[in-house]
Amino acid sequence: MKSPNFGIYHIRKWFQYIEDTQATESGQPADGLPLRKYVIAACIHNPYAGRYVEDLSVWIEGSPELGHEFGRRIQELSAGREIQSYGKAILVGVDGDYEHGNALLTNPAANPVRDALGGGKAWVPSTGKRGGPGTILDIPLAHKDALYVRSHYDTISVSFNDAPSRDEVLICWAFATRGRLNARLGGIKASEIKGENGLV
Repeated sequence: MKSPNFGIYHIRKWFQYIEDTQATESGQPADGLPLRKYVIAACIHNPYAGRYVEDLSVWIEGSPELGHEFGRRIQELSAGREIQSYGKAILVGVDGDYEHGNALLTNPAANPVRDALGGGKAWVPSTGKRGGPGTILDIPLAHKDALYVRSHYDTISVSFNDAPSRDEVLICWAFATRGRLNARLGGIKASEIKGENGLV
């Protein structure tokens, strides 16, 4: 058992990634500012690896502290840029259950991230898988205040050269400053969002 070094968790490594897109795949320039995407990930020791545990409440109950740290890090990384989209994902080392990672994606962990962004009215799209170092993880993105804004449906793909080990879990959050470049599929526009429930 590895000694906790962050609340109840043992975190081996933090990752941060920035991607800027200035033109579409066909070369069309951005319709406005470039699209900046961020990924922040924590590589956490999985104390449940290799065994079935019915009650995962301890991991869930400790997760708000993780959420606060993800929130702090995206505030620092974005340096005042507006965040319009978010998403989350897990990559569970092969000795762990998929459910071990999902325990760290529930509302107790997500709500502090929403708070750090000034509130997020829409649910956070999420996904995950089991795998090892080098596994490609596709993290979904959607508008943080209204899920049905088509222009903001997006994905960012990441991989990590030395994580997760068999007894680790990678918790990843992704963020974006705008929707896809030159989005043209109609529907609700981000500029039309208003109201407490993110509805037009």
